[in-house]
Order: sequence, then structure tokens, then C-alpha cells
Amino acid sequence: MLEFDIIPVTPFQQNCSLVWCSRTRAAALIDPGGEIDRLIAAAAERDLKLEKLLITHGHIDHAGGTAELAARLSLPIEGPEREDAFWIDAMANQGRMFGFPPLSPFTPDRWLAEGDTVQLGESILEVRHCPGHTPGHVVFFDRGGRTAWV
Repeated sequence: MLEFDIIPVTPFQQNCSLVWCSRTRAAALIDPGGEIDRLIAAAAERDLKLEKLLITHGHIDHAGGTAELAARLSLPIEGPEREDAFWIDAMANQGRMFGFPPLSPFTPDRWLAEGDTVQLGESILEVRHCPGHTPGHVVFFDRGGRTAWV
């Protein structure tokens, strides 16, 4: 079973989700837009083992902290779909436009596509392609918990 906490980050107060398997304590951050130290502390306070970063789309408020967090903790990045590569490649420019601290682009370890799954501990998240907000936007769906991260 998955548990989660929502942690609003960045001046946009975007919802980053700390998601974990209640049995194994394996955890992921979905859309770590920024405030890296705060996100790391939130996982440590709950005695969770961060294993991966999951990205729904390439906008700065959802993915701005991804490169730094992945480098600092040696975490793999999964998502979004490849169609969002141009947003991720423009991460530094996006940050400058909105007055964010310096941001770096990244290349996901795994681009996702409709029908893929992501494992977290003993739980499986289904991946749904949801273009519109961005062309490569994905949704993570926990069928057992009837929860979606969009």
C-alpha cells in the first residue's frame, strides 16, 4: 500500500508528493520542483529511503529541482514522456524567466510512455499519457489506492 504527503514547493506553491510503500519504506518524490533540502528532510523525518524521482512534465515548478536532487542523492529519474525534452532542455531559461535560482536540465534515466509501469516497493504505478498541459505530460495512477498524481 502506498502512503503520501503533499509538500508545496517553489514560489508557485506547486504540489510535490512524497510517496512511499508502507511495508518497505521505499519512497519517491513526484515533481520535485525545488526546495531540495526541505524535501530531503521530509523523507528523513519519516525514515524513508528515497529510491527515485518521478516527473509528470517538464515545467520548472514540477521539475526544477530534479537535476540537483538526482545528482546529490544519486537517484534515477523516471518520466515524463520524451515529447517534453524541449521543456527540460530549457530548464535554465525557464528559471531565469521566473526569477528562480539557477536550474539545470537533465536527461531522465527512463522516458515513460502510455502503458508503462513504475514500481515503488511492493506497489505498481500505472503510467498514463495525458498531453495538453505539455505534450509529454504523464499521470501516475495507483489502482489499489485509487489515487492519481497528475
